[in-house]
Amino acid sequence: MADERQPDAQPPEARPIDDRQHTEQGNERKQQLLHAAEQLFTERGYGATRISDICAAAGVAKGLFYWYFPTKESLFAELVRTMRHQLRRAQAAAMIADAPPVVRIRQGAEASVRFMAAHQPYFALLDVERTDDALASVMKEGSDVYSSDVRRLIEAAQADGSLADGDPGFFVVGVLGAVSSFSHAHRSGRLAMPIDDLAHLVGDWVMQALTGRAVAPTTGRDGTSR
Repeated sequence: MADERQPDAQPPEARPIDDRQHTEQGNERKQQLLHAAEQLFTERGYGATRISDICAAAGVAKGLFYWYFPTKESLFAELVRTMRHQLRRAQAAAMIADAPPVVRIRQGAEASVRFMAAHQPYFALLDVERTDDALASVMKEGSDVYSSDVRRLIEAAQADGSLADGDPGFFVVGVLGAVSSFSHAHRSGRLAMPIDDLAHLVGDWVMQALTGRAVAPTTGRDGTSR
């Protein structure tokens, strides 16, 4: 895959945007750039997409790009963080606040499967680009956040006795691995079933692995639930 290691030259006035206050119109333009970048990255790949391509697709002047993002990498990082925040909101919305921790783990896992199915092109992009050293740190940042979220629930479940003692990190890897692996199999066509069925089966799988109290999920040869 082509890799644009030297992004378009940055104009002299470009500088980090952390201290900038954007107007409503400015925030709208920023979202236009992010949306255009997501589409182009998923269609062409990160390396083959130029800043000028993103600006053309978003319908904004190239100089305006640098008002919001000093580099293409910073735009990618913002895109990843935006999607991470949306996923965490979806997980939080699916969790019943006063439910036992192990139930909330299941609810969060099912919500994650549905979210990843609803944003398949984006997660397919991550599948391809996660080996890019230039993007590795921002992706690791996201993985660390998800791991911390699940770990807190694992530790709470161990504290209330609903989950056996043991290294919480082991359980975290199992939960995240199940969500990621089953979602990838669905995305690649290896599991052909309605997404709500898959989400429920993943929830069953997670509960079975954590507590041994759920019926083991089964699928037919064609990938449909039975």
